[in-house]
Amino acid sequence: MALEPPLMDLPISTADSGFYKGFTRSVTVSAKVLVGALIIWAVAFPEQAAGVLSGINALILATFNYWYVFVMAFFVVVCLVLAVWPASGKLKLGHPDDTPEFTNFSWFSMMFGAGIGIGMLTFATAEPLYHWAKNPSTIQGLTEGSTAGNVRDAYIWSFTHWGIAAWAAYAIVGLSLAYFSYRRDLPLTIRSALTPIFGRALSGPLGHVIDVVAVVATVLGVAQTLGFGVEQFISGLSRIGFGDWLYTVAEDGSKSMSITAIVVALAVIMGASTLSALSGVGKGIKWLSNINMGLSFFILAFFLIFGSTFFGLQALVVGIWDYLISIPGNILTVWSSDGVEGSVATQLNGWQGGWTIFYWAWWIAFAPFVGVFLARISRGRTVREYVLGAIIIPAVMCFVWFAIVGGTAIDLELNGDANGAITGAGQSDQLFAMLAVILDPTLAWAMSLIVVILLLTYLVTSADSAVLIINTINAAGDEGPKARPHIIFWGVALALVVGGLIIAGGLGAIQTAMVIGALPFSIVMALMGVSVLKAIWRDGRREKAGVAATAVQVADPAE
Repeated sequence: MALEPPLMDLPISTADSGFYKGFTRSVTVSAKVLVGALIIWAVAFPEQAAGVLSGINALILATFNYWYVFVMAFFVVVCLVLAVWPASGKLKLGHPDDTPEFTNFSWFSMMFGAGIGIGMLTFATAEPLYHWAKNPSTIQGLTEGSTAGNVRDAYIWSFTHWGIAAWAAYAIVGLSLAYFSYRRDLPLTIRSALTPIFGRALSGPLGHVIDVVAVVATVLGVAQTLGFGVEQFISGLSRIGFGDWLYTVAEDGSKSMSITAIVVALAVIMGASTLSALSGVGKGIKWLSNINMGLSFFILAFFLIFGSTFFGLQALVVGIWDYLISIPGNILTVWSSDGVEGSVATQLNGWQGGWTIFYWAWWIAFAPFVGVFLARISRGRTVREYVLGAIIIPAVMCFVWFAIVGGTAIDLELNGDANGAITGAGQSDQLFAMLAVILDPTLAWAMSLIVVILLLTYLVTSADSAVLIINTINAAGDEGPKARPHIIFWGVALALVVGGLIIAGGLGAIQTAMVIGALPFSIVMALMGVSVLKAIWRDGRREKAGVAATAVQVADPAE
């Protein structure tokens, strides 16, 4: 059978006038109703919301843990295939004459800042410390927690959660969207990535459902990230002397973020992010991303000079080696509970649900946001350049942060200099606690201020990027300027989702909502992986047969 040109026209109806002019009303209204209902539920009935979400979350972790593990392994395999596939080195994410819009530095800065930045500031210290104390090897009695003999295992799992698998999930979505949007001129929205499977049916209700699922997953994934960032931002404000009003103290002496602190933090973050979103990707977001990268390198340089440099570099080299040889086993292992409370099997199952499955769900929920953003900034690059750039460079950057910053924290605890000051601090406060151990009070205050500024820029970059991406999906892939009321709505909605879920049950409530929201989108992502492989294979055959595989460029009348 003769090869036919691919589908290069996917009409998606948008409103011609009124408040929703330029937007797909079915997608936009449905997404707003679902998110609005979640906000009202979490704020009006916090205990009920927390209980129901926890129950659904427990069911998902017990029923779909295999799915989460194997679908992430599938994303890794797809990206590895694309990295070595000869055709991927020639195919451009765009027309033959397209060139990258951004320099490599700006490309990497925006990609890294939007995809990982906030979580890295929290977890570069907290996660190696946690796994140093407890991980599957300590549960099985193979190593002893909080000892020198457990450092390598701590980094195996830290790198597993923040390495190739995470960025493969992002890369699949970004590649699929860029491939179909910029080679075939289809709308830059999630449904376009599934055209090789569903074809023109995506113009109707099926496509609307897919885009709504993507918007809700994005809101919940970004809310999880912002939740961690808000918690650390408030810890930083406390460290630099903003006062006791940031926390409330319970009768048992435990501290928690005050509602006032949450409201103030979200008002500052979302106010700045909304202003940045109104300026677009090429201005506010690019400018903030370059600031992010400059401050990130400054803080890394600080830890390289004043931290445990040799220990950190050793952890980096050995950790990458251990991680690479552990990949086949770690990304395919699923631990199931035997139903016996306290047994090794039950502990392993609980650990995997609280860490690995949580992370896989987080990356999946974050993927529509990061994927659309990666596609938006990657036009003109080859498939292979995109895949390798989007996976290896950010992963290595994460490894460096975890090894140098987290390694310093572990070394300070191992040699007794910290004397429990870092491990005894809360997850959001451990980076600041480490600075207090290393430096005298004045310098510690100054460095804490720099971290707070970096954290704020990361928060604003992620939030404003998310608002623009949500509106791009709602507008049937239109990347142009959006009506201000819609940008403001989603900025406020993100703030209310974060605040409402924190009030309902703390970060745990956001986590459970995010794991739930990620499940339907994980199915969409699996189909995207199949779709892009099918498209690249068929386009290779089309080129050999002389059949057009890209949309015809229309000449600019002004040229």
